[in-house]
Amino acid sequence: MEADPHRKSAEALRFESDVTDLDDRKRDGREALSPFWPAGSDFHLSWPGGSAFENLERSARRHPARPAIFYYGAEISYGELLTRVVALAGYLQQRCGVRRGDRVMVDMQNSPQFVVAFHAILRADAVVVPVNPMNVVGELDFLAADSGARVALIGDELIDRFAEFVPTRFDHVIVARYADEAPISPSDPLPEVMRRAPVRLPDGPFVDFADALAEGCAPAPHLNGDDDLAVMPYTSGTVGHPKACMHHHSGVTFTAAAQAKWYGFDETSVVTAFMPLFHVAGMQASMSAGLFAGAALVIMSRWDRGLIPALFERHGVTYWNAAPTMIADVLASPDYTDRTFAELKTLTGGGASMPAAVAKRLLERHGLRFCEGYGLSETISATHINPVAHPKPQCLGIPIYDTYSMIADPETLARKPDGETGEILVSGPQVMAGYWRNPDADAKVFVTIDGRRYLRTGDLGYVDEDGYFFIVDRLKRMINVSGYKVWPAESEALLYQHPAVQECCVISAPDSYRGETVKAVVRLKAECRDQVTAEDIISFARTVMANYKVPRIVEFVDELPRSGSNKIDWRRLQDAEWAKRND
Repeated sequence: MEADPHRKSAEALRFESDVTDLDDRKRDGREALSPFWPAGSDFHLSWPGGSAFENLERSARRHPARPAIFYYGAEISYGELLTRVVALAGYLQQRCGVRRGDRVMVDMQNSPQFVVAFHAILRADAVVVPVNPMNVVGELDFLAADSGARVALIGDELIDRFAEFVPTRFDHVIVARYADEAPISPSDPLPEVMRRAPVRLPDGPFVDFADALAEGCAPAPHLNGDDDLAVMPYTSGTVGHPKACMHHHSGVTFTAAAQAKWYGFDETSVVTAFMPLFHVAGMQASMSAGLFAGAALVIMSRWDRGLIPALFERHGVTYWNAAPTMIADVLASPDYTDRTFAELKTLTGGGASMPAAVAKRLLERHGLRFCEGYGLSETISATHINPVAHPKPQCLGIPIYDTYSMIADPETLARKPDGETGEILVSGPQVMAGYWRNPDADAKVFVTIDGRRYLRTGDLGYVDEDGYFFIVDRLKRMINVSGYKVWPAESEALLYQHPAVQECCVISAPDSYRGETVKAVVRLKAECRDQVTAEDIISFARTVMANYKVPRIVEFVDELPRSGSNKIDWRRLQDAEWAKRND
């Protein structure tokens, strides 16, 4: 296994501060608890040590017969789930040569196979590299090269995409067919990705997921624990290529345990897994927290609002992790009734604010309050969550267990008083060890203040008199499209590949459905101005970037505005775009 320069002891990762209980927190005049801190809950969270795989193993040992996954009418027990995970871990080690510390890519839709693959990689003492299934060949090629992953587990709808570059990047590719997990007579209509005819595996390193499980390989003893790398999700910066965030098992288990406790999960809970599991929000708030608590996961491979009423009523869903657009979709579904949310206790999400009209309808009709949270890929999910009993609208919430947050002047890093806007800084067990092989990037995001190591989020916000945090702007230029993050500089670099583009600037534009959408402001080369249309630019973008990154709006201009340093003034363009909404 390669040496990890960021490796720390479990004790150091869990407790970077000597403030470890509620009384100490209250005595720390710089970091007072909110008066709405969850009743009966200490600031310090106690949770089992060990690897993230052991969260699943403990739940399976406690109640092997209880359902772990519901999937289009199929049911998988905890005991069966653990058996599959162990068998795949053995296959990874014995047939694929996976060794401790190796990075292994997972590129799948939400499915039982994703859950199995994720935990099998951890059981094999390797590191999960979760990938967005919408990524195109060029993006995948970079992620494989950067992470060093030589083994990938993918959905069969992605075979053609991987076949283009597998010979140079991967030694083994394990291919899952989601329909294999559905019953012969599914209780719910299957999405298109599951109705496709079986795909013939190409020649080369491809092997069927079910065949790999059937070999029944036994893995070597499990070695990894708190201070070993577990998951490396990729996040894009404001410039350059995406960066991998290094998360140890301690951070993964902490966020799972913290969210399970915050939301009150137990073995009777039924948790949705509709948000993408490759992203830290779905991965941790749904999958990891649910399995930690021994809850049942209801998995959907493709979002379908029409299925929600039947799923919620059949399984008695108690917790829904959702983007506001998903909730609005369900309220507009013709099959939605008062019974749909009869068992629902908690409704949470992040990435976009809940529209006031939707929030009002939920409260008046169901007594439900949307409990927003906040986190980053760099923090493997939540750093702030609204107290379930006292959520505030369009608010990030308060720092969770063992987590410190402050508002600082972006230039001087001096602490800002309550109510004043500055950059949101966070410190806690969930903060990444650093970016994979990128010390220069680490130096830009980590800062030590009063002896505590903070992550600079790049988000501007303020904290109110009750200790609740609110976001008002972004230092970084991230665009949030229904919870998916789009980084303008990355998209601009790809648009510049179009032979007609002289200059371009990617900004956010208001969108009534997604919250924000992507707009490209383009100056064409003089000889191309009468030959290229907006649809030409959009069609080209679809070939070089994931669909959610593709500009939905293209505007051609003769000149782009410049700042005093002669850089394209993206903020002036974006401010003008959003000002149109108020005209």
